[in-house]
Amino acid sequence: MADGIRGKQFEHFPEEVQKGIILHRSIDTYTDSHDVFRQSTKRLHEKYHHYAGVIVDIIYDHFLAKNWTQYSDEKLEDFINRFYQSLHNNYDILTERTQGLMPYMIERNWLLSYQTVEGIHQILTQMDRRSKNISKMQFASEELVEFYAEFEQEFTLFFEDIKQHAKQKLLTL
Repeated sequence: MADGIRGKQFEHFPEEVQKGIILHRSIDTYTDSHDVFRQSTKRLHEKYHHYAGVIVDIIYDHFLAKNWTQYSDEKLEDFINRFYQSLHNNYDILTERTQGLMPYMIERNWLLSYQTVEGIHQILTQMDRRSKNISKMQFASEELVEFYAEFEQEFTLFFEDIKQHAKQKLLTL
């Protein structure tokens, strides 16, 4: 939801949501300038141009979901169900776009589908459709398979850094 909130529009949300949006923006900025993330995007840039960063975000989501037990004691399914329940509980404060996506996200269980390459392919295909097939993201699962070990190694390095960054940022909010 935070991606669609521009400028100071976040100030219209409850304080805790504002903090989440600020944290999200900080994570995005940190990610875009991180050397390891940029290394991953370089592998895709020639073919996918400015969509490379979006694709790597999704690829990194795959490795987070796939390796969830390394990062959390909570089962991924339980975390996802709690997240979906939170969407329902806070429906009135969601953006229209998020409200519109919510039924599809839950019905198709997008977040759990991130665990598999096929699930990532489906997500990238849906995103490609939203770009009117300009991005060609639907084909990026081929690079995910081809460079799987490299992407996973890069994600692992990056994720250690992003956890520290988020922890520090939360202290300032």
